[in-house]
This record gives sequence, C-alpha cells and structure tokens, in this order.
Amino acid sequence: MLEGPSYLVSRQLPSSCEQESQWMYNTQRVLELSNSKRPLEDGEEVALRKACKHADTVDRVEAVMDNLALSHAKSDQSNDQNFAHSHVNCDQPNNQNLDQYHAQSDQPNYQSIAPSHANCDQPNDQDQDSNNYDPNSLFHQLGRDVSINCLLRCSRADYGSVAMLCRSFRSLIRSGELYTLRRRMGIVEHWAYFSCALSEWWAFNPDRGRWMPLPKMEINGCFMCSDKESIAVGTELLVFGKDYMSHVVYKYSLLTHRWSSGQLMNTPRCLFASASNGEIAILAGGCNPRGDILNTAELYNSETGTWLTLPSMNKPRKMSSGVFMDGKFYVIGGIGVGSSNALGCGEIYDLERGTWTEIPNMHPRKSGGDGATDMPATAEAPPLLAVVNNILYAADYAEQEVRKYDKERNVWVIIGRLPERTSSMNGWGVAFRACGNRLIVIGGPRGSTVGQIEINSWVPDEGPPQWNLLAVKDPGGFVYNCAVMGC
Repeated sequence: MLEGPSYLVSRQLPSSCEQESQWMYNTQRVLELSNSKRPLEDGEEVALRKACKHADTVDRVEAVMDNLALSHAKSDQSNDQNFAHSHVNCDQPNNQNLDQYHAQSDQPNYQSIAPSHANCDQPNDQDQDSNNYDPNSLFHQLGRDVSINCLLRCSRADYGSVAMLCRSFRSLIRSGELYTLRRRMGIVEHWAYFSCALSEWWAFNPDRGRWMPLPKMEINGCFMCSDKESIAVGTELLVFGKDYMSHVVYKYSLLTHRWSSGQLMNTPRCLFASASNGEIAILAGGCNPRGDILNTAELYNSETGTWLTLPSMNKPRKMSSGVFMDGKFYVIGGIGVGSSNALGCGEIYDLERGTWTEIPNMHPRKSGGDGATDMPATAEAPPLLAVVNNILYAADYAEQEVRKYDKERNVWVIIGRLPERTSSMNGWGVAFRACGNRLIVIGGPRGSTVGQIEINSWVPDEGPPQWNLLAVKDPGGFVYNCAVMGC
C-alpha cells in the first residue's frame, strides 16, 4: 500500500566515494606535475593551477567546519549560552526578536567565520577561473552539491552557527532540504522533546548533552487541563488536546522554531496510540468527543501535512501504546468496550498489505501473571514501550524492571532493572523512549522534593542494562509528554 516517503531533490548529489576519488586524483596529479622536471605544457599548467586551487578550497571548507566545532566547544563550556538549533538566541524563553535577527542577518556587513568566504553572497565574489557567478552556490569554488554534502555531516546542533555564514546557508537550512537529504543518506540525529510544564517544552540532545528551550505555547485554560498526546514526525512536533468546543492540534516546526495550528485529523480523538517512522505517523484508537472508544486509525504525512484514513483495527481500544517495528505498526494494551481491564492482545498493521492482525497475549504484564496489579487499568498509564534496532522493550514501573519481547515465542523476558532513582505515579510522569541506538528514561528522582528531572541512558548493544545519568534539569519533576525527533 505504502512504498515509503518520496523525495524531490533539486540536483543529484555525487557520492562520497566519487568525491574522495576526484580529490585524491587531483592531489596525486598535483604531485606528479609539480615533481616533474620536464617543462609543463599549456594544458598541464592550467590543470595544475586548478587542482591547487581546488585543494585549497577543500582546506578552507574544513577550516570553516573546525571553527564551527571550536565555537560550539567554547559555547558548551559557558553553560550553552546563545545556543540555537536553527536560530540565534533561541534559548530566550520569550523567543523575541526572531524576525529582527533574520532581517539584520540579511545585511551584507555580518562578520565572517572564514575570511575567504566572508562575502559569499556578494555577486562580485567570483571564481578567478570563471566568468559566471552561481547565486545558488554555498562554497561556490566547490559547487552547490559538494558544499551540501559537507553540511550534511555537521550535527544539526551546529546549524545555528552555519546559518550565520551567509544568506544562502540560512535559506538552505530553513527550506528543510538538508533534513530530507540527511535521511536519504542515513544521517539521523535524535533529540528528545518533553514537557514538564503545561505550556513549556524542552529539547535535549543526548549525544552532546545540549538543551534547547522551545517557544512557549500560546494556549487557553481548557487545553492546559485536557488530556494531551504528542508525537514527533519528520521535522515537526505535534501536540493534541481539546479547546473549548473541539479538539485542536499545535505544531512546532524545527525549520522556523515556531508553534502554529496543525492540520486536524479526519476523526478527532484523544487517548490514542501513536508512533512515527520518518515522515509518517500512525494514530489508532482512542476516544471521540462523545467518549466512544474507537477502532479507527489514520496516517499523517508531514511532507504534505495531510491525514489518510486507514482500515480499522479488530478491537476498539483507548489508552494503548503504539510502536513501529520491522516497518510495521503495533498497538499494545489499552482498554476495550464494556470492561475496565487492560486488553491482553495486541494488533499489528502491515502498511504494504493494509491489514490488521491480532496478536494474543502481547501485553508486557499479563493479567494474573508476573507483575500484575490489582489496580484498575484506567488508573495506570499505557504500557511504557520503546524499540531499538527492531527489538521491543518495556518498562515495568511496578517491578522496576526492563523486559524484552521475543517475537518468535511471543513472550516477554526480564533482562534487568530500571534506574533506581526514577519514580512515577502508576506509570504516569515518566518517559521511556528509544533515542537512536539507546533507551532513555526521563523522570523525577525517587523521593525528591526539589522538582528536578533526570535523564538516564542505556545502549542495549553494549550488554545488560547499565544506566548512565546523562543530565539533571531543574525545574522538572513530572513529565507530561515526551516525543523523540530523528532527522
């Protein structure tokens, strides 16, 4: 049914191998010609001069990237002041002067990080061996495609500094083209987005330990008090809730660093299961505005901003959890119609066939089995699930255990413990997520009254659960919503 997301690319990027081979050939040819004792012919002299110029340009690109890395290393040592993902001063809680920054940055007198490219937007900055200037070029001696290939390998935490280089860089980052190409090349960087206050969100990069505050959401009291769900898909963070008269969707864009109104679902709902895979997300089940439990499902495409109604599940369910595994969408747990007990079965949606298949006894804590509680299912949080390298893990808050799902035998196996410091209220207030090749647990320390949150991490490929404390943030304490964006 679905063949995966499609991409429109303005130019064909040369592969890294082709570029490296060309650079190695140029370097080798320079050495051969420069060491030759015979007089150079006209064609060879021109080739030697161009090869030297090209090699010098590559060195300049590397110098720019080194300066960017050095700049951010210094920034890390000063408590991440003035850090921006794609905008300067995005750490300011009121996100003011964003448009003023862009207007000022478009002036030709901005400072240079690399002197040789200080005026790369100016039409008189021409290649000495070319009579034509390409206004779309970045490092125009290299050409647009090679320049983009260099930028793709920068961390997106550095894109704020890259945007300061010139107008072309800034336009490229805000267009979203870099993120599309990064995903095509398998370059994905995962950030955790979470909310510990009703209108405030933070982003955290576990690889660098970097924090970024999002602008405050301009929401009303009804939305603040309603049930809210969130999901990150593509370069967007979607937050679902209720307004006075209807359901609403708020959308944060990574490209603009702003909140706006998102596209409503075909069937408004809350308390649903959801998961994303690249530029698509699937939402299933939940309750409609009348409180009816649903079995319907929808697919969201972040590239087009549209919702597509999918075939319905076999069973209606609310307060369930969703994950993508092996390219398929799973819905696990939840509460059905006419019963307050948690459903033991799960369902799997095959995107290619467009069909749902029920999987019996898939709940990580089976009723009456190990870890079962006498608490009604409506008081407990949905199952805490996460997938790393197509392996499904569950966090059992009651037993403080981590379990792994055996797909062949349809059983859950205990593999270790959760971080001892993390607490929850019947599973609420703590986040258990996959963040790239690691699992993270975000929540308040057990027994703490200072309102902090801790982020603990474990990489499953490195052995049994050994949790590392990545960061502590104040204030915090209770995690209302959490989503992971990979782009």
